[in-house]
Amino acid sequence: MSKNFVVLVGTLLWHTISLAQAVRTEIAFNTGWQFCKSDSSYAPVTLPHTWNNHDMQSTKNYYAGIGVYKKEFTPDTAWKNKRVFIRFEGVGQVADVYVNDKFIGQHRGAYGAFSLDISYALVYGKPNTIVVKANNETREDIIPINHKLFGVYGGIYRPVKLVVTGKLNISASDYASPGIFIKQKNVSAAKADIQVITKLENKLGKIESAVLETTIYDAGGKKVQQTNTTVQVMPQGMQHYAQALTILKPHRWQGIDDPYLYKVAVRLKQHGETIDEVTQPLGVRHFEVIARKGFFLNGKAYPLHGVCRHQDWWGDGSALSNEQHAADINTILEMGANSIRLAHYQQSDYIYAKADSVGLVIWAEIPFVNAVSGKEMDNAKQQITELIRQQFNHPSIYVWGLHNEVYGKTPADYTSVLTAMLHETAKTEDPDRYTISVNGYGTMERNENQLADLQGMNRYYGWYEGKTEDLEKWVKGLEQKYPDHKVILSEYGAEGNIFQQDETPPVKFDPVNGPYFPEQMETRFHEIQWGIIEKHPYLMASYVWNMFDFAVPLWNRGGIPARNLKGLVSFDRKIKKDAFYWYKANWSKQPVLYIADRRLVQRKQAVTTITVYSNMGKPKLTVNGKEITTVKQGTTAVHYVFENVTLVKGTNSVSVTSGSQSDSVEWVLE
Repeated sequence: MSKNFVVLVGTLLWHTISLAQAVRTEIAFNTGWQFCKSDSSYAPVTLPHTWNNHDMQSTKNYYAGIGVYKKEFTPDTAWKNKRVFIRFEGVGQVADVYVNDKFIGQHRGAYGAFSLDISYALVYGKPNTIVVKANNETREDIIPINHKLFGVYGGIYRPVKLVVTGKLNISASDYASPGIFIKQKNVSAAKADIQVITKLENKLGKIESAVLETTIYDAGGKKVQQTNTTVQVMPQGMQHYAQALTILKPHRWQGIDDPYLYKVAVRLKQHGETIDEVTQPLGVRHFEVIARKGFFLNGKAYPLHGVCRHQDWWGDGSALSNEQHAADINTILEMGANSIRLAHYQQSDYIYAKADSVGLVIWAEIPFVNAVSGKEMDNAKQQITELIRQQFNHPSIYVWGLHNEVYGKTPADYTSVLTAMLHETAKTEDPDRYTISVNGYGTMERNENQLADLQGMNRYYGWYEGKTEDLEKWVKGLEQKYPDHKVILSEYGAEGNIFQQDETPPVKFDPVNGPYFPEQMETRFHEIQWGIIEKHPYLMASYVWNMFDFAVPLWNRGGIPARNLKGLVSFDRKIKKDAFYWYKANWSKQPVLYIADRRLVQRKQAVTTITVYSNMGKPKLTVNGKEITTVKQGTTAVHYVFENVTLVKGTNSVSVTSGSQSDSVEWVLE
């Protein structure tokens, strides 16, 4: 055997091994961390982690400041000629990252992911130390600029991973995006035109020839379409490449009725070998908002029944597992909602992926909320860019939220200018989705309004102003004066403390400082307001505030400090309030039969009203074995009200049946 042949074989073998090793590797990086605050010593923690999971949920005296995380690890020597990125999905809210005492970078904003190239700072084959200094103090130049509507939890409260690629790679540092962006046009039952834009980086110091192979697979893994493009990747700057594919007779994504997903795999190849690969979901769909008619999905009317959701659990704060996120999604689906406003900030990557797979329609937004400093412009533009690039490929998202309840004095002042800039940024990044801004006043004439594609309005008639029934007058006024505007009821709701029950809930109360918000206040509010909303398709969507009770550290209302009690489910997720079943009866396709006011066990009034929710037709009610036949229809078709029912002293058995369904409670008359 000749020496030259041995060298050739050795060269080919090395080349094959180097190519095989160049394929992207992602490594979970959540264990083995140490944490300390300024007043404590290091203790072991596992990510996700927040230091505010108790104090911010129970008192205004919470810790906001610096927390330090450190971790030792040994990088593989095989990574020497590769690129190593560390990707943080969320750190509250300013993060300074160091590797072996070298400052790598800073990220500002608690809710967007960020990715840093740490290759140059690593010592391969030896122990390395990563330090992250997190700080959740409020700042005027970072949104949100205060903790007034919700607390910004401190810590590395979402997962972290290492991403290892070759030096010729699909971008891993473009605002922590996946590096590929899937666009769709001309979507119909006959075909869908798909464009995939891939961003490549070349750190090899010379032009590299490669093949960009993009493949679409159906839900069963069968190849549907593929295209190959030979590219010459420059060693300067990030390169963008667009590829076009067409799916004939596509299986379209039809919300919760049929959330069908394709998969797009983009492979970067050299010499026939894959050196990098990224996959993303593809839900083929077309959505449209039509004034006075509502939301349409693939040409069909698709009324959006929505709720708002905070990423906040009792005892865990925002440091949630995927199982907790999934539990929230499942509860929302159980109630029959088909849309979520993810308020008021970018939420977990998992949430968007889960929404894709179950068919929930998503409103995603940034935390430009509650107040304006005049110093947050750069950060707001950064956060809307992060949100869009990181979540671009999720078919569930239909709208990007620009702001919530921020105001100005003139049409030309800072708030309006910034909102217009955010709209332009969003439309430049993603011209195919809508934008929305949200006002807390009920008039279209506000200076901050009409600067986005859709106008959201938060209305709390019967709580912060007027009477509950005033919602009807407000909607009719908009219908008459602004018939061509696209309007969403972006928030409505009332507080209800499940530990407070009252046969005659107060009519006059202080919604800001009041200590007494019995559950009946919330129940009656929603019975009236949904009855109004469902009759007005002018409101192209509506969102209940909120799906779950959540922490507001600066509040002290309704008998529980640091708590917003407007949720339809208790903070610990253990109790589904009466209002939950009200919406389930109105929205869900599952049979519902439910006696309201069930926690009002101790009674003082012998003559009472019994409310029943039934989507199975007129229910049969018996009290102590006697059938009650006098019933009237309430505000919707599922609402049955039995008035002037007489209870007896002691225990009263109340039961209701409809078809195969039944429900019962026991109440005690003193």
